[in-house]
Amino acid sequence: MNRFEGKTVIVTGASSGIGEGIARRFADEGANVVLNSVDEDKLEEVAAKLPSERTFICAGDVSDPGTAQHIVDRTVEKFGALDVLCNNAGIAVMAQLQDTDQDDIDRVLDVNVKGVINMSKAAYEPLKASGGSIVNTSSVSGIGGDWGLAIYNTSKGAVTNLTRALALDWGRDGVRVNAVNPSLIRTELSEDMFDNDKLISAFETRIPLQRTGCPDDVAGPVLFLASEDAKFVSGVQLPVDGGLSASNGQPPIGEYQIG
Repeated sequence: MNRFEGKTVIVTGASSGIGEGIARRFADEGANVVLNSVDEDKLEEVAAKLPSERTFICAGDVSDPGTAQHIVDRTVEKFGALDVLCNNAGIAVMAQLQDTDQDDIDRVLDVNVKGVINMSKAAYEPLKASGGSIVNTSSVSGIGGDWGLAIYNTSKGAVTNLTRALALDWGRDGVRVNAVNPSLIRTELSEDMFDNDKLISAFETRIPLQRTGCPDDVAGPVLFLASEDAKFVSGVQLPVDGGLSASNGQPPIGEYQIG
């Protein structure tokens, strides 16, 4: 398909993992793709795999409002418009609140929350002009809590409700705002978790599809939400979790002898 031919997309956190997967899928469907992260060298590696005439690198830290505005301005200058913003940049700190130092708290909230706010605010006018949309990468951790991830949960909960609020405020301007909520996805950032066989087995036991995800599992739903196929969809939190959120948390009763 070429659903995005002639369209321009910004993908933050595009240097690896889910962001790279999203960028590749948009490029495969004809989009001009602007790659952003703080690691310009890794962005160059990603860009080398994409069509050069439709790929643009704009490195920088989206937690800074001026940098966010610069990314949007350069995008419009380069391609003439902005049609889709994918707020995907994010980091995590695995610790209980009492064990999380202030620098880590600030950094997670700066990137995961302020980064989405800054990019969305900067993109508002060009998205209004194009009738475009935003797709945020939230998490299942943004619709339910985890043990030992208090600050990450806080940040993704903020993204979840920011998505809803912007969908309400900007719908009258023709700008749709949605989010995907992935469970565990195998990326460079999560690779250490995959070294723990017992942990991954526990995840696979809880996920009805009996496996963890890969970046392409997230990219497909992102493209759907950004496409004309979803033109009457806004404010949605779409779980991309193999069925995990379908459970109320109780064990599979049918697997046990009762009575």
